[in-house]
Amino acid sequence: MPHEIQLPRLGWSMEEGRFLGWLKRPGERVEEGEPLFSLETDKASQDVDATGSGILCPAPDAPSEGEMVPVGRILGWLLGPGETAPASSPTGPIPLEPAPTSANPAPAVRVSSEMPAAERETPASPRARRAAVLHAVDLATLSPTGKGGRIRERDVLSASASLSSPDSPVGEPPTGMRRLAISPARRTIAARLMHSRQTTVPVTITARCEASRLVRLRQWYKAEGAAGRLPVVPTLNDLLVKLAATALRDHPLLAATWTDDAILVPEVLHIGIAVDTDDGLRVPVIRDAWGSTLAQVAEQSRRLVAAAREGRLSSGDTRGGCFTISNLGAFGVGAFTPVLNPPESAILGVGAVEQEVRPVDGGGFEACERLTLSLTFDHRVVDGAPAARFLQTLCRRIEEISDPLHPNPSHP
Repeated sequence: MPHEIQLPRLGWSMEEGRFLGWLKRPGERVEEGEPLFSLETDKASQDVDATGSGILCPAPDAPSEGEMVPVGRILGWLLGPGETAPASSPTGPIPLEPAPTSANPAPAVRVSSEMPAAERETPASPRARRAAVLHAVDLATLSPTGKGGRIRERDVLSASASLSSPDSPVGEPPTGMRRLAISPARRTIAARLMHSRQTTVPVTITARCEASRLVRLRQWYKAEGAAGRLPVVPTLNDLLVKLAATALRDHPLLAATWTDDAILVPEVLHIGIAVDTDDGLRVPVIRDAWGSTLAQVAEQSRRLVAAAREGRLSSGDTRGGCFTISNLGAFGVGAFTPVLNPPESAILGVGAVEQEVRPVDGGGFEACERLTLSLTFDHRVVDGAPAARFLQTLCRRIEEISDPLHPNPSHP
């Protein structure tokens, strides 16, 4: 019988996704496990593999590129020899040979054969080609920034920014203003933020801690890496991920999740790290941050950050986080209010390390480094005092961390 192609649920909180286009033509043979269509969720864009084999038959009402589709919607079918689409489909039998390139695809689906020849011959990544179709950008007119003269998705999105958004009111923008197209990624981020605002009770508290030991340890790791004695040099963020994991072990409610009938506390701590990319914010997840060594955390972090910035994150890379760290210290930001990443109940904002002068016993002053931490938590899950105790514990771990000159048992 025909094998249904449904929009899958790629995360337990996922309700819909943005359909980015078919990767096979109608009438083309598809094998189980082959990439079938592209989908953008609130966390990543990825190709979805076929769960069966057969000839692709898109549904008459199959979504067009860029359309938001609810989980479970039937996108089409994979047909075996002699099979036809269900009675509700007027498409009839589908030929068992790949459709010739001159065949007209189903009206509701725009496929790569619709692109002008110049676009097909232009070196471009698959993500860039899908973005070009979605934003009606001619690839042949773009200046590539990728290796070997290859057009990247960022090139397409940059070009589309000068075009009017199809959802914008008709007419010219007011004098002195220009209209920027809203990318699918930006719409997804906006929807995610609105969901956070509407479904949580966020409260933010801040604390300042002594970070001199942390800074010296980071400098020591950099020197060891420069000398070739470390294959991966932990960043300041890697150190904070490890320290936050140890604090979460003592204060597990900060890693819990609110549900209608229970508060769920994870047994394994997966910590998300906010990454700024050309396509907007992405939050890949460090697996088992508490059980992993610092070197393993650093290796995971390096791989995930690179994948996020190159648009290669999979749904597995962004799934299962119970706590997030957002670091704006590189931008000179001291304190800020991070936004919760549902279904998580807490997120830590990390500010810049700032030099200060402090008095010392016996008179006089000395220089030191200070770090501001901003913790936003869901008041439904945890009250202010327990949240403050978590922040207090984390600050103590940062202040007492071992440095090469003054060893300490709390080294991560």
